[in-house]
Amino acid sequence: MDRIGDNSSSAASSSSSVSSLECESPRGGGGGHELPPLAGALLSSSAAVQRALRLIGSNDPDSRFFAASEIRRLTKTSQRYRRHLSQAVESLVSMLRADSPESHHEAALLALLNLAVKDERNKVRIVEAGALEPIINFLQSDSPTLQEYAAASLLTLSASANNKPIIGAYGAIPLLVKVVTDGNPQARVDAVMALSNLSTLSNNLSMILGSKPIPSILNLLKSCNKSSKAADKCCFLIESLVGSEEGRTELTFSEGGVFAVVEILENGSPQGREHAVGALLTMCESDRSKYREVILREGVIPGLLELTVQGTAKCQTRAQRLLCLLREENERSELQTEKMESIVTNIMCRIEEGEGKAKKMVEEMVRVSMEKSFEGLSRRRTSQRTRPRLRGSKTFPPSHSPLANSRRLSP
Repeated sequence: MDRIGDNSSSAASSSSSVSSLECESPRGGGGGHELPPLAGALLSSSAAVQRALRLIGSNDPDSRFFAASEIRRLTKTSQRYRRHLSQAVESLVSMLRADSPESHHEAALLALLNLAVKDERNKVRIVEAGALEPIINFLQSDSPTLQEYAAASLLTLSASANNKPIIGAYGAIPLLVKVVTDGNPQARVDAVMALSNLSTLSNNLSMILGSKPIPSILNLLKSCNKSSKAADKCCFLIESLVGSEEGRTELTFSEGGVFAVVEILENGSPQGREHAVGALLTMCESDRSKYREVILREGVIPGLLELTVQGTAKCQTRAQRLLCLLREENERSELQTEKMESIVTNIMCRIEEGEGKAKKMVEEMVRVSMEKSFEGLSRRRTSQRTRPRLRGSKTFPPSHSPLANSRRLSP
């Protein structure tokens, strides 16, 4: 099972992302729990399905446990098995409700999780069968494993538009935020991705905002690989949340909050960089006089200039717009000299005219910006390095890009 920093959220990650916004989290095979020898390799696929359905519907707990493990294995990568074994959903949900050993609950959760991956009908069917109540209860479990599997289940179920309002109405959102704060590394990743899925619904976004999630999201963002799927989803959530004044205030007053977004703008994946520059642009457009200096003092100019040349089309447009907002000021900030102002103006003109000198100007702008903001950035980096690390978090090697190295100057 993957951990924080990987580019996917689970062991079978090649198909974990169903869109730019929605993710799912399939889990692997049966963990060593297989059907009795009678269900060996000689059984046809049809016979294996029928046997699993018969055992999952029995009254014997051990038979149901074996069946759940086999359903999990069969549905790990097979859409055909997910369709054939959809009849097992009600029995698996009843296993979640039963007073059973933790291993039985785990087997049922993982079987349901794999049944739901990339299958819209199964996602809806699982929720309609009453799975949300026990799954949400497991989010509050003392068992880190059950909590992790519950977060993964909500991640997958929340990829369905039909399920999003139901999951929000069941009270899952504050508990997911708590998992982002206190869960084990994989549970935190799955929980933030589930919140990302849910946040595309306005009512859910309001509930997420009301749960004060930004400090927890930032802690995860600082600890994970800057180009990972987890970082992308953290930045997507931040971009959504700073659309409100409450979210902007929470980000600004969180230690290193804006700086963490700037780091993704510089070192993130193409999608993460889009969300990072989008978050800063939203802040500056909402109240330029209030947020302009807040953004400038984190040394954002070099990264923005790089994006105007090397970013995606969306990044380039956003970066150019943000540069305009940051440089159009009657009173000059301490981070902008006449030379810097002139370079910014010239590079914007060159980009608009389509001339080929933009790259050279980017390099010059980076040099000038670093000369002017060296001391402030050095102090900020020292603060970031000396801050106690979140328990259970992992560190990762920094990006090796020239721009990333240029900002990581030692005091």
